Amino acid sequence: MRVLFVGDVVAHPGKRILKNSLKAFLAEKQVDVCVVNAENVAAGLGINYASAKEIFSFGADCITLGNHSFSCPGYLQFAESEPRVIRPGNVSSSWPGTSEYLIDLKDKGRLLVVSLMGQVFVTPLADSPFEYFKANIDRWKSEYAPTNILIDFHAETTSEKGAMGYFCDGRVSLVLGTHTHVQTADETILPCGTGYISDVGMTGTSEGILGMDAEASLRRLVDKLPARYQPADGPAVMHAVLADLDIKNGKCLTIERIKLYE
Repeated sequence: MRVLFVGDVVAHPGKRILKNSLKAFLAEKQVDVCVVNAENVAAGLGINYASAKEIFSFGADCITLGNHSFSCPGYLQFAESEPRVIRPGNVSSSWPGTSEYLIDLKDKGRLLVVSLMGQVFVTPLADSPFEYFKANIDRWKSEYAPTNILIDFHAETTSEKGAMGYFCDGRVSLVLGTHTHVQTADETILPCGTGYISDVGMTGTSEGILGMDAEASLRRLVDKLPARYQPADGPAVMHAVLADLDIKNGKCLTIERIKLYE
């Protein structure tokens, strides 16, 4: 099974590069499943139904979210009716929506996509992702019978992400970090066969700061004054990870960082 996971999509530039390039890339690389983190797709903060429909039309099979899941009120309107959009599971039980989605490719395997969130320097506060994983891994395997499991671990620190990778090693196929918008150069296959990267990166403009206009960040950090973030515009880049998974033993065979420029 060949899987492409696309890093955090930010606003219009992120959607634009997916619209113009994703389907061709999927065909060229013979990708079986495409998962996209799109928690910042709606004007740079959250997701709405129109944006979700666009991402699916560009070629995504599943959309993952993160700590900004409810930053756009529009998500509340379809959280319960669109199972392909998942938010972190180790959060308040009052959150609508689901945190897991199964993609059944028949003879090419069954991929379970799970969304989890870190605890360190992330708001809203989440429960322990490690305890949540322990409490659910057997259920996932019995309920879905997946050949492979992908964890989108939406977290701030590389230490917590690394710990999650080793904690899950040998029990899932991929642990892919999101949230920081900066692609890391530590993609690897851990000792027991789990593919790992600390952060997949961002899909949006490389201008500005983390996909947002630089002026707001400078006002906040230099002048110590409030400022509302606005999405930046300019040429876009798609950061992603391409991985080959063994559907017989659930292990990751290859993992590769992707940078696709407009």
